[in-house]
Amino acid sequence: MSGENVIAVSFAETSAAYEAFSNLKDLDGQGQVSLGGAAIIERDENGQLITKDEVEDPHLSGTSTGGMIGLVVGILGGPFGVLIGGATGLLIGSLFDMEDATDEGSVRAAISNTVSPGKTVVIAELSDQSDDVVDNAMARLGGRVLRRTVEEVEAEIAAADEAQTAAKREARTKLHAERRSELKEQIQQKVEALKERQQELHARQKQKLEELQAKL
Repeated sequence: MSGENVIAVSFAETSAAYEAFSNLKDLDGQGQVSLGGAAIIERDENGQLITKDEVEDPHLSGTSTGGMIGLVVGILGGPFGVLIGGATGLLIGSLFDMEDATDEGSVRAAISNTVSPGKTVVIAELSDQSDDVVDNAMARLGGRVLRRTVEEVEAEIAAADEAQTAAKREARTKLHAERRSELKEQIQQKVEALKERQQELHARQKQKLEELQAKL
């Protein structure tokens, strides 16, 4: 699948991931690939995503990834990524359901599945003429490359953003409706309380009047 791709490579050893990260930058320097951005990430036992290192343009050292890789890491660190990552206790309020997690055709599910607790993963955006160059370099370090086209990844990121916006809109509408319902209930309770107080006052006044009439 040569061309513009996003790859995810999982390693059991953190040191191997750092070496792979360095190798990708070397391959870019040699002109064998064109690296648009890369990051080393891990997921802790609580499901939180940790970025260990990142680069957007390998020709500008120290730049942080704010492009495609930044968006991918953002998705992996969100509710959907936590769901796929196997974390527990963090699923309430997720914007995605279990169908997203088990969708074999989902790019997000495929990439998220590589970022499981205890693994160190290299995520990169790159262009190459042949998959073999990167695949072989990663295989020598014990990594297996998951590759998806940039076009596929962009489409799912856009869909995820649209779903999140829709979910937030629905949540706000529901919240407003609940607040209106709660406010209406509170008003009704106050009205009922006022009615009861009025009835009690009326009863006391009636009792005093009857007592006064009895004395006459």
